[in-house]
Order: sequence, then structure tokens, then C-alpha cells
Amino acid sequence: MGATGSIGTQTLDVIREHPEQFRLASMSIGRNLELGRKIMSEFKPELVAAAEKNDADTLAGEFPGIKFAYGQEGLIETAVHPKADVLVNAVLGSVGLQPTLQAIEAKKTIAIANKETLVTAGHIVMDAARRNGVELLPVDSEHSAIFQALQGEKEKNIDKLILTASGGSFRDKTREELKDVTVEQALNHPNWSMGAKITIDSATMMNKGLEVIEAHWLFSIAYEKIEVLLHKESIIHSMVEFHDSSVIAQLGTPDMRVPIQYALTYPDRLPHRTGKKLNLAEIGQLHFQEMDYSRFRCLQFAFDAGRRGGTLPAVLNAANEAAVAAFLEGKITFLQIEDLVEKAMEKHAVSDNPGLEEIQEVDRQTRQLVNALL
Repeated sequence: MGATGSIGTQTLDVIREHPEQFRLASMSIGRNLELGRKIMSEFKPELVAAAEKNDADTLAGEFPGIKFAYGQEGLIETAVHPKADVLVNAVLGSVGLQPTLQAIEAKKTIAIANKETLVTAGHIVMDAARRNGVELLPVDSEHSAIFQALQGEKEKNIDKLILTASGGSFRDKTREELKDVTVEQALNHPNWSMGAKITIDSATMMNKGLEVIEAHWLFSIAYEKIEVLLHKESIIHSMVEFHDSSVIAQLGTPDMRVPIQYALTYPDRLPHRTGKKLNLAEIGQLHFQEMDYSRFRCLQFAFDAGRRGGTLPAVLNAANEAAVAAFLEGKITFLQIEDLVEKAMEKHAVSDNPGLEEIQEVDRQTRQLVNALL
């Protein structure tokens, strides 16, 4: 799901590099029809889901050998395609939640790059995965690093998880200097090539906050045992500290195709010939700093929402999505993103152990509230 996005296109790179191992059975596309056409011509999937019915009808006329669907139902069809073994969830936003739950019920292995699925409904998703004996394999570089560091280890020996953060586009700016930053400046990430929304989240550090909540669910770790460390080179992707004081880290050049490929090949590994190899002598130095939670307020909000639980993480996520969209459209300033998230969290009456319908309703109401505040 999300074949034309940043993770989607890099997943296709992995398939392209290992055609003897992988075949694209089904996919979903958004509004980038031109790229969608190129992918369909090259990979010839059996099913394609478009966002809109008109787009599905148009493409069906051009590609008679492919079945087309659209909307949320189309996403679900993509996710549960009978010939697919693995679902790569690479869509943006809470739209990925229901199709992922359906794929879990259909016993698909889930390679998860969609943060919002676990952030908004981690308790539901992990429970469904346990009931169905389904593996959730992390695609985010940080969670993949932790997952790799934990291979063969016992949960009782873990002291803490250390997520590294590049600091995003504005890591060296003071809060005073952030008042007038532009969308273009925010989209200029120093290390990674990502979509617009995730790049903005990286600059506010909300991306790392969502990853903290994800890590809590993926690895069944208390928030008190999760730490974030500023590491501007993005060479150490994350670490695990054990109670004997050993620390295991996973290192590599910033290349998302590596964690994507590991999720697709786990527990095996395949060669990755098109990426740049890590040369520590060439890099020379690695830098680390303690995280300043008053400087990166969105990260603090995420810890607060995660610890409180219930419907609050869904509010955090929905408010952030709506605020980032407003910033990208030039309606608010950069610092107003965190103001809107904070207001939405303050106004929300938290409900504990919510079901799927309640989470979806809270998501809808939160977006409505943010738009009203705008």
C-alpha cells in the first residue's frame, strides 16, 4: 500500500534488484497516476487500487490485464490479495489501519512503515497479530535497527531502547530562529530522502515521537525504558542497552532500502549491491547530544500521549496530520504546528481501551477541531 510514495518506490527498488525472490501481486497508488502507470507497465501487478473511482476507471481502460479498485475498499483488497505473502504498509496516515487489520486476519506477514497504524491503535493491532500468529516486521530504520539488535536476545535482559534522531532540517536553530522558517527550508532534510509530511515531522521531532509510541508496541517496552538521542550523522540507526551494560547498535549509511529489504527477507539477508557501503574511516567522527524536550516539544507531547494511552495517541496523530497539512499549504507558521497539537490534546477527554470505531471517531473529531482552530 502506497506504491508511489517514498517507501513504496524504494520497496520497488528492492524487488527490481531481486526479481528471482519477489513479485508485486497488488498495490495501491495515490494521486501520482503518471508514476503509477510506469510501475504498472514494469511490474504488472494483478490488482491496483486507486484513491478515486474516476482514476480507477481511467486506468482500467489503459491496462485491460489488471483489475482495478478504489478508495478504502480498494486498499483492503490490496492488503488481502490471495497471492500476496507480505503486505508492505507504506501509506501515510490512519487510512492504513483498517486494511492492515484485515491483512492480519488474512494471515499476511506485515512489513510496517506506516506509523499511524500502531500509534493510534497499537493495542488492537498487536492483539490481532498475536491471535493470528502474524509477524509485524518493522521497516522504519530505527525500529529495524532495534529488531536486528534483539535477534537471539531475551526480553528480560533489556535495560533500554535508544532511538537515534538526526534532528531534522532545523536541529541547529533556536526556537527564536524557528519563528519565520519556510516550508522549503523545512523540507530540506540533511540526511534522508522522504516524503513531505515525514520530513516536516522530522523537523518538529514528531516523527521521533511517533516512533517512540511504535517502539512501545512493537517491542512491548515501557516508556520509561525508551530514550531518544540526537545523532546528526544518522549512521547509528538505534541501539539496545542490556542490563549487563552491553550496548548493541546497528549501523549503516542512510538508505531506507536496507531496512525494507531486511523486512522482506527476514530471517535471511540478501546482497544489497546498489547502496553505498559504510566507510567509518571516511566519516571520521560521530556526534551525540542529549535530547532537549523543551526545544522539541512535539517529542514531549508524544511521550505524554503514549504514557496516558487510551485515545490520546490518536488525538496526537490526527492533530499533527491536520496541522502539518496546514503548514504545507502556508496557512500557519512552523511553530504553530505544535501549538495546535497541544491545544487538541488539552481539550480531549481521554477514553481508555477504545475500540476501532471510537478511535476513528476521535480521529475525525480531532481534525474537525484543528480546522476550527485554524
